[in-house]
Amino acid sequence: MSSKELPTELLEARDQIDQIDQDLVELLAARFELTRQVGVLKAKKKLNALDGAREAQKLQDLNLLSKDKGLNPEFITELFRRIMDEVVENHNKLRQE
Repeated sequence: MSSKELPTELLEARDQIDQIDQDLVELLAARFELTRQVGVLKAKKKLNALDGAREAQKLQDLNLLSKDKGLNPEFITELFRRIMDEVVENHNKLRQE
């Protein structure tokens, strides 16, 4: 079935999904830019890349938010753990520079 044969509602929904995906990538880019700034500050002040207490609190908050929004909290926790792992890795790289 070609895209010309698909229902208009499906194509419109896909367009909206594509826009949300683009927005998510742009938001992640903005988030990583801010965390880069935090990493530079931590490196200058010789602070640990990982703030375990903040990470635990953040994951707890996101868990509650995901439940409130009807999302799978395990998925959200896994997603944000991966994001946070990337941030810590980036912070460690900044310390080595």
